[in-house]
Amino acid sequence: MAPEPRICKLFELEIGQQGDCFALLTTKDRATTRDGKPYYRVSFRDAGRSVTVMVWNDTPWFVPCDTQWKTGQFYKLRGLLQENQYGLQLELDRVREIQEADHEQGFDPADFCDRSRFNVDEMFAELLGLAENHISDLPLRTLVTGLLQKHADQVKTMAAAARNHHAYYGGFVEHVLSVTRSCVYLADKYLDYYPATYPPLSKSLVVAGAILHDIGKVTELKSDPTGTEYTPRGRLIGHILLGRDMVREQAALVADLNPEVLLRLEHIVVSHQGVPEWGSPVTPHTLEALIVHYADDLDAKYHMMARALEEVPADGEMFTSKSNPLRRGLFRQLGTE
Repeated sequence: MAPEPRICKLFELEIGQQGDCFALLTTKDRATTRDGKPYYRVSFRDAGRSVTVMVWNDTPWFVPCDTQWKTGQFYKLRGLLQENQYGLQLELDRVREIQEADHEQGFDPADFCDRSRFNVDEMFAELLGLAENHISDLPLRTLVTGLLQKHADQVKTMAAAARNHHAYYGGFVEHVLSVTRSCVYLADKYLDYYPATYPPLSKSLVVAGAILHDIGKVTELKSDPTGTEYTPRGRLIGHILLGRDMVREQAALVADLNPEVLLRLEHIVVSHQGVPEWGSPVTPHTLEALIVHYADDLDAKYHMMARALEEVPADGEMFTSKSNPLRRGLFRQLGTE
């Protein structure tokens, strides 16, 4: 009896090699041959390679492909990798949907998409720690940690946006943590600089607002290994108002929460985009909202600029291309001429 093929990454298969691979079905296009027979051209991929599978109507895979296979689902494939004038193709021998036991053999859906370079569990734990250590108002802290824990799975795994900034697995918690770290520093700085304001700057509100400013994105966006897209609620309402509603709903469960504290927290959420043309119905009218707005804006824009500057430059290139979210050529260095 021939040994079972080893489990390997799809991108590790060599031409002419057979193996078992986990893959994501990304496209499924139906067409007909010249003599009118239906067939499917299907694409599977992992993080490093995409291959085509031709599913002809006289193969055992045609009916399952036609009636059961769905784009965005994961499968375990056994096949022979080949290459012809149309590119890489996989000749299937076996195929089935992913099962729970496959996780023990190395299957991880996060391996199929761009992801944060930081550990999402560690980032989430740090975010909870910032809430515990810097929100001295106990009811407010209860509200913040309650919302985080209620949506922990999404907070840890979802993207921060459909495109432009932190648009990858774990991007949301990476962005929120970065904004919150900045806000802790800025709150301490400006409390020291301006101790005589009335009312005094509330560090508790700054940190709470930083953590929750984008919380509405857990219902605005839907992330999976194929990408991130807007939900119907996200398109029709948007994360700012969705977030304000989530804060209000959670606040109803918290005893002894000061109504003015809640009002100020809601204001941070609805004003954090800064101006109406960016989506906020009001501009920041409190010190806390001002800090969160600029910390959020800086983190998003720095990320956009940094990603553009991470691309390997051509020899002597003084500016990047303008094909970045900021739509400007970013200066690298003087040319070598």
